[in-house]
Amino acid sequence: MDPNCIFCKIIAGEIPATVIDRDKDFIAIADVNPQAPTHLLVMPIKHYPNLNAFIDVLSNTVIARLFAFAAHLGASAGKGAGYRIVINTGPNGGQSVDHLHIHVLAGRHMSWPPG
Repeated sequence: MDPNCIFCKIIAGEIPATVIDRDKDFIAIADVNPQAPTHLLVMPIKHYPNLNAFIDVLSNTVIARLFAFAAHLGASAGKGAGYRIVINTGPNGGQSVDHLHIHVLAGRHMSWPPG
């Protein structure tokens, strides 16, 4: 846990959040500033500052489980109409919190390009 990380504080229960799902390794919360009717943040319980740090230290099985966790929530929220998964990494990638998190967006048509 990083004591300065807002997501670590949410995971620890120090800051309230709407928890959508949680298992021993991952948590999904509702985004407080939603960009779609459904906007979830899916993240590992353990602190990893970004996708690169996560991939560097974990097995493909754990990485696949994180994406499966996010995809399951996206498919449920999208009700067969689709969903979008986004990972912002680094300041130029739009990452605003240094704790790996996946945005799961659903409930509306997603335009392209996204940025």
